[in-house]
Amino acid sequence: MFYISTFSTPNWLNSAKDLRNLSNTLLGRMVTLSRLIASGFAFRSDSFPLDDIEKLEKFVASRAAFVSQKKLFGYLKERIGTRWPSMFEDEVFRSSIAIASMQVFAASLSDLTIHAVAHALADSGEPDEIKAEVALACYSQGLRSNETEAVKEFASDEAIAKFAERLEGTDWNFGALLPENFNRSPAALLKWAPIAQRHKKYDAEIVENSVKFAWVDIREQFARRLDADAVARAVRANKS
Repeated sequence: MFYISTFSTPNWLNSAKDLRNLSNTLLGRMVTLSRLIASGFAFRSDSFPLDDIEKLEKFVASRAAFVSQKKLFGYLKERIGTRWPSMFEDEVFRSSIAIASMQVFAASLSDLTIHAVAHALADSGEPDEIKAEVALACYSQGLRSNETEAVKEFASDEAIAKFAERLEGTDWNFGALLPENFNRSPAALLKWAPIAQRHKKYDAEIVENSVKFAWVDIREQFARRLDADAVARAVRANKS
């Protein structure tokens, strides 16, 4: 038998309007995700080269959102089973998903941003400080692009500060270029998914491998479309 975690009701869910807004947000995410999956990952139709910073930012934000939502909702649906639709009648469950959605997205955005910037500027000759600045701007923009879906329990400033701290220890010439860089997203899914901790310990390996596997296709898409020389030129132009 499957169980969700026990959460106290957030103090910001204090009105019918809050509940309606939250329900609409979660429903919208599920509908959008269902359409993407049904269409065979609609992002594949994107074929334009990633040749400037703005396109790089949009790619990173959209793919991070897709992976985080697909894996979060997929995990919950698998664990909860046939009770999945009825669980949305519970306000604690809805609020827990809203919080988890933003936390997992922030972690996914962190992983993919570092990977994207590291590869885009690998041969640019730019120092680590510039790579970190580009990554921080990319990450901040990604969070802003999802602000309309944010919840009051999620602090963008805190997420950006944590990302900046991660950048301080980033090895741009080696670690950031490897698949092993994608370690925050699986950890965040296990931490924030509203599933009882006693069940998560049995799910850990499967969940982590599932998230890591999802990034394989995203990295392949990125590699095919990246115009690293053009991105490097854009970075130099912005500096000047």
